[in-house]
Amino acid sequence: MARGPVLIEIDEGEAPKVPVAEAPPVPDDDMPLPQGQAMHAAAGIAAHKPSRLVRWVWSLGLALVGAVVSIKAWGFLSTLVTQNPLLGWAMAGLTAAFLLVLAVVILREVAALGRLGRLDGLRRAADTALADDDLQGARAVTDRLLALYKGREDTRWGRDRLAELRGDQMDAASLLILADRELLGPLDHAAQREVEAAARQVATVTTLVPLALADVAAALAANLRMIRRIAEVYGGRSGFLGGWRLTRAVMAHLVATGAVAVGDDLLEPVLGGSILGKLSRRFGEGLVNGALTARVGVAAMEVCRPLPFASGKKPKIRNIIKQSLGGLFRASKT
Repeated sequence: MARGPVLIEIDEGEAPKVPVAEAPPVPDDDMPLPQGQAMHAAAGIAAHKPSRLVRWVWSLGLALVGAVVSIKAWGFLSTLVTQNPLLGWAMAGLTAAFLLVLAVVILREVAALGRLGRLDGLRRAADTALADDDLQGARAVTDRLLALYKGREDTRWGRDRLAELRGDQMDAASLLILADRELLGPLDHAAQREVEAAARQVATVTTLVPLALADVAAALAANLRMIRRIAEVYGGRSGFLGGWRLTRAVMAHLVATGAVAVGDDLLEPVLGGSILGKLSRRFGEGLVNGALTARVGVAAMEVCRPLPFASGKKPKIRNIIKQSLGGLFRASKT
């Protein structure tokens, strides 16, 4: 049997008409599209509500641990005061200082929950005034808005404009639109910048971090921070418990409405067409996670805002995605 190269002759009519270097890539239909797994996992964790039995277990467990620690601490301090009064009273003073600081932290958390409830009450009152076309109710809402943002330097011009022009409004809708434009317009821009920054961060981190649990933790932390800052922009100042409660409400709303579903048009403003499947797997996951973060941010703005968005004033997710991820995509291509 002869050994050596095998020459296969191709007729001139069968020769390829396109140079090999310019031939299109072979389509890979089996490759799944990026789905934003990190954001799906983070949304599931945040939106999950434990059962009543689990809550009872945690509550009773914490109460039991607190009682045991209190009894042991009291016994320890009593014995120490008896054996060594100077050291015992020093430890008693240190314990009292710790309890005082803990009480201050608890009061701040309660105040933060109260401020979030205040925003909810304003939004419900505004909805009622609009539905009933109640001018007096709308004026009461604007009074509460002025009191809410009193002392904030970034709202001084808007408060002055609202106080100057609200007497000319003859119906509830025009008065609330005026308050929305003059008071909340600059705050909307600030909140949108927070959303864009968080979307860029999540897209970058989940692209560069190859560990499954690490990118989920990074996405969840970035979204928690974004939601807390959006609440602060609108005057919520959420603490740890309030921020987690707010995050769970936002994520539960997104999961219930199917807003975390990924479509090929999600990144169309950035990519310019239906080419999501042509991206590298990791880079595509990062972009999808960033786009889903933008959806979470817009939902957080709706939840934290003291007034409902006026018709046509709600930020468009496509524009936010283009602003936040467009530069990232161009830099990656370069």
